[in-house]
Amino acid sequence: MADSIEALPNIDRDSLREIDREKLTGAAGISHGPRILLLYGSVRKRSFSRLLTAEAARLLQHFGAETRIFHADGLPLPDADETHPKVKELRDNVIWSEGMVWCSPERHGAMSGIMKAQIDWIPLTLGAVRPTQGKTLAVMEVSGGSQSFNAVNQLRILGRWMRLFTIPNQSSVPKAYLEFDENDRMKPSAFYDRVVDVMEELVKFTLLLRGNAAYLVDRYSERKESAEELSRRVNQRSL
Repeated sequence: MADSIEALPNIDRDSLREIDREKLTGAAGISHGPRILLLYGSVRKRSFSRLLTAEAARLLQHFGAETRIFHADGLPLPDADETHPKVKELRDNVIWSEGMVWCSPERHGAMSGIMKAQIDWIPLTLGAVRPTQGKTLAVMEVSGGSQSFNAVNQLRILGRWMRLFTIPNQSSVPKAYLEFDENDRMKPSAFYDRVVDVMEELVKFTLLLRGNAAYLVDRYSERKESAEELSRRVNQRSL
């Protein structure tokens, strides 16, 4: 590193660190199952995004995960009332989680407003806590017509913006009204098999990352900024 650092003249040497491979060994010592929060983008009485989310939760529990489903009924519009109990419930659940599932219906070629409102209520920082950074995410969508990937593609963009590790696999269920029986359970199909794949992959990635997330998102620029802020405070106290 001493030799290669000479080729990086704009680097703060005190803030740059070598990769510690010993820290990339998994979540040793964490005994509870992966904690997964599931959000869906509809408040209809028979919502297919809710039914798909419930199916996903059952699969996650089978794979050993702990799950919580957030119901957006009563959630105010973004920025309307930050003290609202539903906002607190959502944020508490996000902090509790180690991974998330976002499932939206496709409306007018995009995710639903209800889905976006939930994500908009999740801040990048809450005091010293970063609720989403370094956690995993799986994305799914349902549609009333032919198969589309508009909503999941948008959710991926948001996941990256929220500093989540969005897993490669995803689920898109077309003509969702044909995929659930009278008991609101998903029928056997290739679409169901894909949901199983996605949940299995989410659990694996969450198990792999959760013990290493803090180290993986430990960034040079933020360490440098923190060091500069600390230096400013020290200088102000000495005046």
